[in-house]
Amino acid sequence: MQLLLEGLGTAVPANRHDVARSLATARMLLEPDPEQDTWLPSLFEKSGIVCKYNTLSDEDIRVLVTDARAGLSAEERKNWPGPSVGTRMRYYERDAPPLALNACRQALEAAGTAVGSITHLVTVSCTGFTAPGIDLAVIDGLGLDRGVERTLVGYMGCHGALNGLRVARGLVSAEPGARVLVCAVELCTLHCAFSWDPGRVVANALFADGAAAVICKGIDQVEDAPGWRLAASGSQIVAGTGGSMGWIIGDNGFEMSLSKDVPRKIEATLGPWLREWLAKQHLTVDAIRSWAVHPGGPRILDATENSLGMANGGLADSRGVLRDYGNMSSPTLLFIAKRMMERGAELPCVMLGFGPGLAIEAALWV
Repeated sequence: MQLLLEGLGTAVPANRHDVARSLATARMLLEPDPEQDTWLPSLFEKSGIVCKYNTLSDEDIRVLVTDARAGLSAEERKNWPGPSVGTRMRYYERDAPPLALNACRQALEAAGTAVGSITHLVTVSCTGFTAPGIDLAVIDGLGLDRGVERTLVGYMGCHGALNGLRVARGLVSAEPGARVLVCAVELCTLHCAFSWDPGRVVANALFADGAAAVICKGIDQVEDAPGWRLAASGSQIVAGTGGSMGWIIGDNGFEMSLSKDVPRKIEATLGPWLREWLAKQHLTVDAIRSWAVHPGGPRILDATENSLGMANGGLADSRGVLRDYGNMSSPTLLFIAKRMMERGAELPCVMLGFGPGLAIEAALWV
């Protein structure tokens, strides 16, 4: 059984940040000293991002930063770790449900599917926790049947949408009449750093907020129906790389750690594993007509191109989404897929995402 993608919707918050606004926000958050400040513009210019979207308004940031730092000494301001996890989660509870609902409504409209036909709901998120959660907000907001079957794919990181789609494929294989709504929503900027740490400052420059949703159903391989079909998925944890990428819950936010060696490790290991996996699908790298690769940053995309021997421009859609939206974690691959569908990208297509582990996740669309 293959998974047919019937409709796809995406959504971003209202607060648009170009490079200048992102840089101004970083200065407000970090209060860099003169030496640090000379480094910031180059960091944002080299990120590959021209525009991204932030769930926090300027007023939210003022409350979080200006009011919270009021009365602190210069040394205390410099070392202030930022708001508590509880404070950040209150913004997640406020902003994640409406963003998810926006993406779901667009997916339903694109699919031309009645709300009452949805039998299963898969929600994906790694940037917040609340109960009742996003799933119940989607059920209430869309008016889904209150007996819809729910699954949460939590804390999987940037490849979370691929894990959610794998769950959906399993559901339609077990229940051929099922129609599944998969929704990924992330508010990455809630976990921005408020004190100077080089690794987390890089994360501040890269990460953004967004949501994406898909409507999908099962289809026999021989059935003739237009659209992208998920034919296979693969997963590989690279040995000896557990410390290369981390995402832990600290007292003052979720803390991302990313080793400088990650691009090198991807370049060394991705090609051999992917060629072996594609061979099991009776395909070669040269047979893949398009690629959707999660843009963890420009160097991740460079490493992927080098590992697979791609020509320049092979990851134009991934670079375009990074440029126009930033790294939104799990929804990002679906933003890339939407862009590819709108331009009529050729199939087969391989999606790739990388996450803590160091883990590689892959999906084959035909």
